[in-house]
Amino acid sequence: MKTSSLLTYAGLLLLGLGLGWWLFGGNQEASDTAEPASAQAQMWTCSMHPQIMQPEPGDCPLCGMDLIKADTGAEGLRPEQFKLTPRAMALANIQTQVVGEPGSTPQRLQLSGKIAENEKANAVQVSYFAGRIERLYVNATGERVKKGQLLAQVYAPELYAAQQELITASKMKEQQPALYNAVRKKLRLWKISDAQIARIEKSGEVQAAFPIYATVTGTLTQKLVEQGDYVAQGEPLFKIANLNTVWANFDVYEHQISQLEPGQSIRVRAASYPDKSFEAKVDFIDPLLNADTRTLNLRVVLDNTEGLFKPGMFVTAELEQASNATAQMQIPASAVLWTGERSVVYLKAQPDAPVFEMQEVQLGTKIGDSYTLLDGLKPGDELVTHGTFTLDAAAQLQAKPSMMNRQDNEQAHHQQTDEGLSLSFNPNTPNLEAPETFTNKLQQAYTAYLDLKDALVESEQTKAQQAALQLYKETQNLDRPALSDSAQATWQKLYPGMLEKTKAISQVESLENQRKDFIALSLYWIQALQAFALPTPTYVAYCPMADSDQGAYWLSAEPGIRNPYFGEAMLKCGEVKQTLNSNNTP
Repeated sequence: MKTSSLLTYAGLLLLGLGLGWWLFGGNQEASDTAEPASAQAQMWTCSMHPQIMQPEPGDCPLCGMDLIKADTGAEGLRPEQFKLTPRAMALANIQTQVVGEPGSTPQRLQLSGKIAENEKANAVQVSYFAGRIERLYVNATGERVKKGQLLAQVYAPELYAAQQELITASKMKEQQPALYNAVRKKLRLWKISDAQIARIEKSGEVQAAFPIYATVTGTLTQKLVEQGDYVAQGEPLFKIANLNTVWANFDVYEHQISQLEPGQSIRVRAASYPDKSFEAKVDFIDPLLNADTRTLNLRVVLDNTEGLFKPGMFVTAELEQASNATAQMQIPASAVLWTGERSVVYLKAQPDAPVFEMQEVQLGTKIGDSYTLLDGLKPGDELVTHGTFTLDAAAQLQAKPSMMNRQDNEQAHHQQTDEGLSLSFNPNTPNLEAPETFTNKLQQAYTAYLDLKDALVESEQTKAQQAALQLYKETQNLDRPALSDSAQATWQKLYPGMLEKTKAISQVESLENQRKDFIALSLYWIQALQAFALPTPTYVAYCPMADSDQGAYWLSAEPGIRNPYFGEAMLKCGEVKQTLNSNNTP
């Protein structure tokens, strides 16, 4: 490493030490940051490796930095609670919300789908008699067709003979009216109009070919015959769609069905018209569930007289929760941290003091930017909605329960690392079963994730863009897998975020912003691989100085640390926090 890089590295280490001491380590601050001492013995920790806990000062056995005083609690606080200084509160920009507060979260559901032709307004133009197509007057799909427009001329031997019968019968209609009427009726069954019959009688000449006229107005969507083809009676010639109205078909997952009912108001948007929204009503909810995708179809009829919607166009929709849906509390998605199947939030434990604690919750359907709350909180709890990652880093610095360091003595399993340090893991978190086809696609996408990580390690912005594009394609292949209900619900919580963050990395032209989006993307991937095991070991690494000293995680295929958030400047900053494999145990 060059001298300048060493100086940069040393400077960043000193900065991390200073920030850790300033925000969380100091009982030697001014009176506005000092907290009452606890009855516990003073412990010492490392600002970069908060799992280090020693009863006396000294050097960190991992990085050699001086240990700082750990916050061992405050008077009246439970062991799992921790306190921030007013200065740390201001820097972290902590925002909270009372759970169950009226109007605190939107009661809306978001769906995605496609525009399709309105099948009720479609028509198939057929030949009402057998014959040979002498001439076509419409030759390309997409042509506009008006009712009564001439479409084709068909030579029909049966019609030729029937015309001769008509001419003969018309001369004897006074003597044999029944025969005359029977011949006319036969021609009408072939859709020959009275005006055409009258012209044949008047001219006394037989027409060699008969015209076929459009029976509806619309757009020619499919031409099924060519000039010179022989057609049977009733054979389709053209498909004509009336696109003045179209269908928007949306996929609804099994766990969302209870939120829907016909007649609900729905707001539809299309990427082609980002500044417009289209109001409609739910027209139809398919009573049959697709067993492969575990979805059913919701249909909306949209007015398209201006021709804005094209069949095949992607659209999104937002609709209010159905009135018959079970009333449940909701919490913002920004408040939730995920570790595989486990979801946690942070609560403000005291209304008049900056005291916080982690709480595990059970979540249901994601509705817009919120999750339905199933268990874990009660009305009146003050939930942290902004600054959760900062709080998690603070909890780790103070050796409190955090997202990656769960201190459940009943379930915790302590794994000795190469350095002999004790780390906590939860071995009882089960993997979700998934078919081999899904696991193989997930492995391919994970390989693309590792390529993206390596590009960020190398600080190659263009290479990271290309790797993100490949990861985006591989992630798209994971849409709508055939999974069990519980596995599908878990996957649908992770998949949209994985896709969104990957796309963002592929589009930004700043290495700094790529790394920022990679923080969130990595959290989604950590949760995915904790829920759906891959056959090869995967290492969860953590750097406490990443993301402006808030800390950040990433995944790696090897235990060695190569930091994607600093690259060469701090290549070895971090440590492995967890090892995932086919059994999802360290």
